[in-house]
Amino acid sequence: MKSNLENLRVVLVGTRNPLNMGAAARAMSNFGARHLRVVNPYELAFREARSAVGAADLLAKATEYGSVAEAVADCGLVVGTTAAGRRKLQLELRRLDAGAATIRKRLKAGPVALLFGSEKVGLSNEDMSHCHWVMRIPTREEQGSMNLGQAVAVCLYELVRGAGTREKTAATDDAGRRVKQSAASVGETERLTRLLFDVLNASGYVKPRVARATEEKLRRMVRRIELSAADAELWLGMLRQIQWKLGGPAAGGVKSE
Repeated sequence: MKSNLENLRVVLVGTRNPLNMGAAARAMSNFGARHLRVVNPYELAFREARSAVGAADLLAKATEYGSVAEAVADCGLVVGTTAAGRRKLQLELRRLDAGAATIRKRLKAGPVALLFGSEKVGLSNEDMSHCHWVMRIPTREEQGSMNLGQAVAVCLYELVRGAGTREKTAATDDAGRRVKQSAASVGETERLTRLLFDVLNASGYVKPRVARATEEKLRRMVRRIELSAADAELWLGMLRQIQWKLGGPAAGGVKSE
């Protein structure tokens, strides 16, 4: 069954073991995913991992980033993976089969990022704040976590397995006509999040003691809205005007600590 994963970006965040990174690259090669991104890898020698059988070139061309925000900026949808367990999540949690169906639809429209955290702690709350929702493989509760390479393989298999299913993707207007709307990229929604945070900070809403947690909540809220590119640009314009009235900095906003 043919599947096009050209728009999929597999993002490994804080991965510790080069062999696991090689195994993840091998799984990507198995299923036709070609774009590997890594964020702050623990071991810089990962590109030489011998476990990347048949995928050495893919691993060698992996793109490195200093933050999750940079790694997913061009994507329209960002999905995190988690074993969940007893962890209290701030995002919607979907099973792999349900999540994969949504991802397949969005891959037709543009880049989608699929995030995997480190083997030791998974994705942090800050990492997850960049996600629209999170997904879990339905493993048994007593042994919830999987090896990184295996988890990547299972997720990609599910995307390929359902690729032949006919899925409705087009929206319609009030007259029933097909309407094509371009979704805002994560880079655009991140700019919106930072500008909204700066405006709220200038207004006195943000308390310094919980500034980071407030920014993460704002990011999750903006992701849930799922703005179109046109709506995101409109919101940015309104917020810039409010910022100017408040006597804040110019359009770019101020980077928070």
